[in-house]
Amino acid sequence: MEKKVDRVGAATKRQLDGLKRGTVSFLEMPGLEGGFVRMVNRLLEEGTLTGDTEADDFLRKSGEAVLLGLLYDQRIRAEYAFTGPIRLHQRLGHLDMGKISKMDLDRLRAVFAETPAVHRFTNRMSEYTIALARAIVDDYDGRAENIWSGNIPAREVEKRVALLPGFGKGKAVKSKYVLHYFGYRDFSSG
Repeated sequence: MEKKVDRVGAATKRQLDGLKRGTVSFLEMPGLEGGFVRMVNRLLEEGTLTGDTEADDFLRKSGEAVLLGLLYDQRIRAEYAFTGPIRLHQRLGHLDMGKISKMDLDRLRAVFAETPAVHRFTNRMSEYTIALARAIVDDYDGRAENIWSGNIPAREVEKRVALLPGFGKGKAVKSKYVLHYFGYRDFSSG
């Protein structure tokens, strides 16, 4: 059985034509394995990353949502992780990092635990969410997009992401592909 990452690396013209809206070019993901690779395969075959077009659209419009999705992509299916931010937004009415950074942890835990849960690990992900929100407020003027906007090279974006609470080298490497396929940065030219 071939690895999914190989399928992405050998995408056909038909699959490439299937990229929704034509707004994202194909970007190979050498060495990357796991759930996000499965999501990209779904994009190539079905035109949706998460399997939920509403969630895909939300993630394409909210840098905070895509960053939280990347944070939540831990020990659960990637599709569920990346749809977590829309559930959080529906319950809070916002993804304002300033407001989230000041939330009571027990209140956020209760929001995470509502059915369906934002994430399986309610306590830990609630803590990481508040810590991430504080880092975004303190270091990036409250906007996740400030991590990657402009002409910041991919390696610098990776360094910035690696320093965020709940992230590390693996997520930092994946961030380039997540930002690319959700339409925030075109990293296809290097």
